[in-house]
Amino acid sequence: MHLGLIGGIGVAASLVYYQRLAARAKALGGQLHMTLVHADIDELIANNLNWRPEAQAESFARHVARLKDAGCDCAALTSLGAHFCFNELAAISPLPLVSAIAPMDDHFAAQGLSRVGLLGTANLMRTRLFGQLRRVEAVAPAGDLDALGRLYQDIAVSGTCTDAQRATLFEAGREMVEVQGAKAVILAGTDLNLAFDGQHDPGYPFIDALDIHVDLLARLSCDLAGLPGD
Repeated sequence: MHLGLIGGIGVAASLVYYQRLAARAKALGGQLHMTLVHADIDELIANNLNWRPEAQAESFARHVARLKDAGCDCAALTSLGAHFCFNELAAISPLPLVSAIAPMDDHFAAQGLSRVGLLGTANLMRTRLFGQLRRVEAVAPAGDLDALGRLYQDIAVSGTCTDAQRATLFEAGREMVEVQGAKAVILAGTDLNLAFDGQHDPGYPFIDALDIHVDLLARLSCDLAGLPGD
């Protein structure tokens, strides 16, 4: 299956999607078939902060149309924050969409994680993954979610993470585990891999949501899975 990815939201996220998809497809013994288009992260941030899902969906739909013209069979967003307009986009998309959130819900339930903590954009944390989790309870960090969301967006736009930014994110995750009882912290922002990079230990369990989405997409590319809903 030929995957279509909407990238550029941000660039670092697109690169890590590509890296991990290639590695996962190779591990599965298959071939990665993928086309990437570049969307506007500043437009996404503005529409997300001002809660304009219809406007963002219309913009993404134009990118999906380009992916369809390139021969893609399905499309996916390389940003969990971008899923705030997932339902609106699905309604007008020229291709089937592969959600990053639906497989997460099933994965967490299968792992016996009754409560998870979320790190990502302000609206993602505030709405508990836009209300798209059904089987698992999610909690958000205490304190100023807008400030924490801006910090994450700064990382996404710059493609880098400072030590101070990392410390703030690590502390927000620690509070959810130690105070709110989260069994793990979910990196619900693709660019969070810049902070949780494997070289710095936050002191609590965390799960990179990207890996769950990548596994499903790689299986689709290798024809080891069907599209959700088929």
